[in-house]
Amino acid sequence: MLKLGHIHHIAIIASDYQASKKFYCDILGFTLLSEVYREARQSWKADLAINGQYQIELFSFLAPPARVSQPEACGLRHLAFSVEDISEAIASLTAAGVVCEPVRIDPYTGKKFTFFADPDHLPLELYEIA
Repeated sequence: MLKLGHIHHIAIIASDYQASKKFYCDILGFTLLSEVYREARQSWKADLAINGQYQIELFSFLAPPARVSQPEACGLRHLAFSVEDISEAIASLTAAGVVCEPVRIDPYTGKKFTFFADPDHLPLELYEIA
């Protein structure tokens, strides 16, 4: 059997690299670990971390096709981030101009969660772990 350790990173292709980098770093609080311009691909690549742990590779590419988010399509559905206090997290996002869906309760765990979107409408979730 394959012995996986953990998810190493998630790759996201942005239509507007600078806007997405600002969103993930300035609004969500990721740290920019490194950033390189890949001349052969005419593409930027940034490595982003949460609490010092590498999580996301953010890319730019020339004219990437739009991602289907609505209606939901096959493939990766969304990314979920844990938070201690969902009300505090929503207040922070709202202050930054990010619209969050109404809070729902997970019927299996009793935990609160909500959805919002990144600049390319990638669905993102906040899941309260407290």
